[in-house]
Amino acid sequence: MKEMETAQLLKGTPKLPKENGPILVIQLGDIGDVVLTLPTIGALGSAFPKRSLVLCVREHARELMEDCPWVHHVLSVNKQRRKFKAELDHQLQFFRALRGHRCDLAIELRTGTRGAVIALLSGARTRIARYANDGTLWRNRLFTHLVRPTRENIQYAARHNLNIMAPFGLVETDPKPTISVPERRRRKAEALFLKTRIPQDRPLVAVHPFSLWKYKEWRLSEMAALLDRIQSEYNCNLVITGAPNERKRAKDLIGICNRKPYNLAGETSIGELPAVFGACSLFIGVDTAALHIAAAVGVPTLGIFGPSSWTNWAPRGHDHLVVEKGLPCQPCSQKGCDGSEKSRCLTELTAQEVHTMIEGILDRTLVGKDEG
Repeated sequence: MKEMETAQLLKGTPKLPKENGPILVIQLGDIGDVVLTLPTIGALGSAFPKRSLVLCVREHARELMEDCPWVHHVLSVNKQRRKFKAELDHQLQFFRALRGHRCDLAIELRTGTRGAVIALLSGARTRIARYANDGTLWRNRLFTHLVRPTRENIQYAARHNLNIMAPFGLVETDPKPTISVPERRRRKAEALFLKTRIPQDRPLVAVHPFSLWKYKEWRLSEMAALLDRIQSEYNCNLVITGAPNERKRAKDLIGICNRKPYNLAGETSIGELPAVFGACSLFIGVDTAALHIAAAVGVPTLGIFGPSSWTNWAPRGHDHLVVEKGLPCQPCSQKGCDGSEKSRCLTELTAQEVHTMIEGILDRTLVGKDEG
């Protein structure tokens, strides 16, 4: 199917005004959603090399996107609670920064109301967005162009963002997110490895067992059994990554492992995480932003999936393997079985099953069996 056929232009014309000002791209999703926006940002940068790109994201993704070579400026939306005057001052500063870029084209990649308001307040004369089924009262009216993508349930999520620009001739045939790690980030990762005394004479395997959503997580006991098996068979070191609030859970996982991985949970900022993954030979994790980041820096990945659709969310390519139980109800895209926040497809998945499925990629990436 051609790109032009993946989206319907419901409002506006496919011929955009000839402008030379900055382009505002608004993506207020989670970190993984922002990573999957990178092919769109790259396509815009290539199509409009003389126009600067201004990216608006939520605060927790700001640092990650500041390293993107296509992005000239990053605006962040910070939902931190403040007193009335402090909130007023914060919003005024954001508005001044937004208008100060003098963008003449704004592209909102989601269907929320906050992004729609930001697009309007930017002052951009041309404003492009997804059509929102529940936005007919006022949200959709804020845009000059509205696009309704089609058949996204069978597409890789990175292409969903590209669909918004497909009616205007923006085409990316290989929408794989790519993150370039700056040298200063590499040095920071090396310093962290020295600080935590991680030997550099063996391949590193990054393990990210946590998610914002509990129904996406595998049992820690089975994860520990898998990690023990890998360390007993391969000459490698394992590092556990996660957010600061996940450091205790990482410690709990390490506590039940026979061969202790290194705990890097909470030791890196989001901007430093790509450098840590880039130093690894393999990534193992559940369906979360870390999986997308690792794939984007070129590391082979093992993505453990439960109810989520791997058609939409799994990284693409020979070096990226999806691991799943194979129940007939998968993927259901539900928040656990019957809304319970617990997914049978993950609670019943065993370390032995996973090991059987991943032996091939382990042999390719972790050269040299550990005979000791």
